[in-house]
Parts: sequence; C-alpha cells; structure tokens
Amino acid sequence: MEVAANCSLRVKRPLLDPRFEGYKLSLEPLPCYQLELDAAVAEVKLRDDQYTLEHMHAFGMYNYLHCDSWYQDSVYYIDNLGRVMNLTVMLDTALGKPREVFRLPTDLTAYDSRLCASIHFTSSTWVTLSDGTGRLYLIGTGERGNSASEKWEIMFNEELGNPFIIIHSVSLLNAEEHSVTTLLLRIEKEELDMKGSGFYVSLEWVTIRKNKDNNKYEIIRCDILRGKSVPHYAAIEPDGKGLMIVSYKSFTFVHVGQDLENKNENMSEKIKEPLYYWQQTEDDLTVTIRLPEGSSKEDIQVQFLPDHINIVLKDQRFLEGNLYSSIDQESSTWIIKENNCLEIFLIKKNEGLTWPELVVGDKQGEFIRDSAQCAAIAERLMHLTSEELNPNPEKEKPPCNAQELEECDIFFEESSSLCRFDGSTLKTTHVVNLGSNQYLFSVIVDPKEMPCFCLRHDVDALLWQPHSSKQDDMWEHIATFNALGYVQASKRDKKFFACAPNYSYAALCECLRRVFIYRQPTPMSTVLYNRKEGRQVGQVAKQQVASLETNDPILGFQATNERLFVLTTKNLFLIKVNTEN
Repeated sequence: MEVAANCSLRVKRPLLDPRFEGYKLSLEPLPCYQLELDAAVAEVKLRDDQYTLEHMHAFGMYNYLHCDSWYQDSVYYIDNLGRVMNLTVMLDTALGKPREVFRLPTDLTAYDSRLCASIHFTSSTWVTLSDGTGRLYLIGTGERGNSASEKWEIMFNEELGNPFIIIHSVSLLNAEEHSVTTLLLRIEKEELDMKGSGFYVSLEWVTIRKNKDNNKYEIIRCDILRGKSVPHYAAIEPDGKGLMIVSYKSFTFVHVGQDLENKNENMSEKIKEPLYYWQQTEDDLTVTIRLPEGSSKEDIQVQFLPDHINIVLKDQRFLEGNLYSSIDQESSTWIIKENNCLEIFLIKKNEGLTWPELVVGDKQGEFIRDSAQCAAIAERLMHLTSEELNPNPEKEKPPCNAQELEECDIFFEESSSLCRFDGSTLKTTHVVNLGSNQYLFSVIVDPKEMPCFCLRHDVDALLWQPHSSKQDDMWEHIATFNALGYVQASKRDKKFFACAPNYSYAALCECLRRVFIYRQPTPMSTVLYNRKEGRQVGQVAKQQVASLETNDPILGFQATNERLFVLTTKNLFLIKVNTEN
C-alpha cells in the first residue's frame, strides 16, 4: 500500500523583505465608476435549514461576480431573470451597459430550495454553468469577446440530483477526443450523524466526454469525495489527472464510478458509525445501541456476568468481551426505548472508579462525556488555572505571557492541510500540513495553469502556484505581499479578498461599502529618510481606501491588473487602480 508523501512548501527568501516598514495611507483619489443594473443580482439567501458554518462558508459568502481569466477585464454575473450578463471594459470613460450573453432555460423563481447559480470559465471557448437547482450545463461559447464568433450554445444539459455549485472545471483534448472535467460541491444531510452538525460536504468529480457515434456529450465518470468542512481551495490539474484540496478537515473518496441514481444509497452504506455509545457516572454506566428497523424484545439477548457482557441480536453476536471492571450483575438491566434504541444500565462494583473503556480492547464504541462530569473535572483542575490571562507577569520565566498576543495573532485551533489526489488510483499522493499558515484567497494568474492560493506566513501573505507536472517541487512561491497577513487579520468585517494577476496590488472589501487596496512597494519620486535608522528610503508601499456610494451589501468582488470590480444587489462599481498601460 502506497503512503502519501509528507511535503513542505519551500519559501523563496529573495521574495521576502525583512526591512519592510509598513503601508503608508495615501489620500490620492481613485477613479470610481458606477453602473446601474437592469435587473437585480440573483442572490439566494440561506434558508432556515441551512444553519451550519459550512452553509455560510459555501453559500452565504458566495462571490456572485465571476472573472473570465481568458479575456482581460471581462466579468459576468447572473440576474434574477436568469440572464448571464457580461461587462467587458475597454475604456473606463466609455462604459457600456452589461449585455446578455445567455439565458437559463429554467425559471429560477419556481424553485424554493435552489442554491445560487454558478459559472466557471473552463477554456477560451467553453463554460460550465449551474442554475442552482441541480442541473449542469456545458456550453460552447466560441471566442468570447469576438462578436462575430461568440455564440453561447448548450452542448450538454443534465439533472444531477441535489443542488450544487461549480468549484472548478478543465477542458481536455486527447487524440482529438474532447472532454470536460468539473468539480461540484454539495452540503448534504447526514442521517446517521449522532453528533456534530448533521451535515457533510460532498465534492463530485464529473467527467463529460463527446461520444463519437452520436456527437453528443455524456457523463463517462463520476467520483465523489466526502469531508466535514467546506474546502478553502479545490482545483483539478490541467491534464485532469489529479486534484488538489486545501481544507481544515480531510477528504476521502467514498464512491467510485457508480450510477448517479444509486449514489445516496451507496454512500450511506459506506458510512462507518460507532457500534454503540456509552456514558458513565461515579456509580453506573449507560450503553446505547441503535437497533435495526423492526427489532423486537424477542430478538435481543443480553447476558451479564461480573466481569463480562454478551449481547446477541437476531441470533448474531453483537458485542462480547471482558468489562474493564466488575459490575453488579443482579442490579444491571436493559430496556428498549421508543426511538428504537437499546439502553443497557450497568452498576459499578467499585464506585467512583472511572472506566477508560467499556469492553477491554474494543474500539467499536464511542464514549460521550456529560456536562456534569466535565464540570467536576474542571473543578479538580481549577488550582492549575486562572481567570486572568497572566496573573503574575513579573514572575521569572512565565510559561506564556498571553497579554503580548493580539487578536489578529490567534488562529483556528485546527490546522488545515493541502492534499493532492491521484485521479486514477483515487489515493492521496502528497500532503502538506499548513499548520498556522492561514488560507487567505485564490487567484488565477495563468488560466492554463491551476489557480494560485495565498497563505499567511508569519506577518506576510505568500502566493503559491501549483505545478502538477513537477512531482518533487509541486508548489512554487511566486510572490509576496509584505505584512498583508497581519494587516488583513485586523479587518474584522472583511468579506472578499483578491489580488491582481500581476501581483501589483492586493485588495479586500467589507460587507458594506469600504474597499481597501494595498499596493506593492514602488520607487519614490522624492527623497525620503527613515528617522530611526537615518537611511534613505527608496520605496514606499501605499494603502488606499475607497468608499462606495451605496447601502446595498457587496455580493461580488474581482480584481484585474488595472481595475477592481465590485458587485452589489443593484449596481456594478468599477475602481481604476492602475492607470499605467
């Protein structure tokens, strides 16, 4: 069995600036242009049953503005009339209205349980599109931006079950055989989840190929990954042979190459849940077992011995083994509850003894600690803790002075990982433990390559370009945004994060109105000195702030080399960031 290689990201030291002095606020005005939309953006609010943090990450914070990386300064959005609208900017002072390039055949307003419509620009002539109802479209567009050849035509259209959003897609051409592989994301209900949110994240890797016999596009392969957190980053390699995912919780393939109709049944069969759950107090233990449908009292046999337990269900041995400690077999009993659960009550012989396990050597059960027990443990450990961050900072060699930490230095308790999956074996081949390197955003620098991802390294933000063809050095450090990791952490209301494909600036926006722009250091036209060090400063990094004239929430945010595009419910704003050609 092959084991995934543990890798690390190699930082290029020449791209770091240890003498960076921070961003200087610039009051230079930024040209800002506003376009009023003919129809509002097709925003979909979260429903009452979409209450988890994963629903918020995937759908509540969805970016409704899409940038066509194959054509410069071309953005798209979908309005509530089902129209795919495009704005391509050639000259800022002669902006036209967004134009309709395609209209969804379905009436979106007729679906109550739909998700936001999503679009991905697979190549310069292909687009994948989802209407948010569970239907996937593959569209041939011709050369977009060329009025003579551009024509959006549906080449594939199929219902794929529950609603999803499109994460990524790639166009492949092998031996004159065209195919498109795409990655779809769903958050689905987990019926057997007895703890946690009750939902899981499904990534569906679908490959569509043109059939030579009838010249129609058909699904030829469908693989499904499953995890417990929405991935920060998920992308298919340019050759379609692999997949890379950045997430807090790991993903695994659970369903391979089966019919879509049987997908949900097979997935539930593969879910491995604990055989039983158990709790304990100082005096007794309670074991809970979920029974199969239709079970009766006659199907169950429970035998208690002082140091042994034997449970038989429908003539099948369910659980048998030596108990961790002795029980009072005469006082122990069992009962079938109304929710089709078997509850077994074991009375401890040695009161006050804490059992680390129920049956010696058995790993099929899961221990559930109740709140009273947690409170008792906390009380016993109270002498080791304090309500103050550092009650005695003058003490020699204090273990940790938490008062020196700032809010933006605090990371999530769980560290995320970067995994590469092989498309043929469906196994993990490379793993990078990102630790405290917080994920910030992704950007497409070269549309023929995989999207880059930006991670926080100490105070900086480092941009990484995946290269699937280089097995030994798969991720290249290509740019650094000095101190941006620290600066962005202080923006508590940030919603979207982006950077220019040429790395000339990074930008983030809040939920309402404000946009912050952080430029790379540029040479000064005047002489400037650092007073502390008495040396001349050759370059200065500028920070600029733009405030939009609207009270509508920001729904979309995209950056190009020259412009920032900001989408609200009823308006599209264009901020001219770089005036140089």
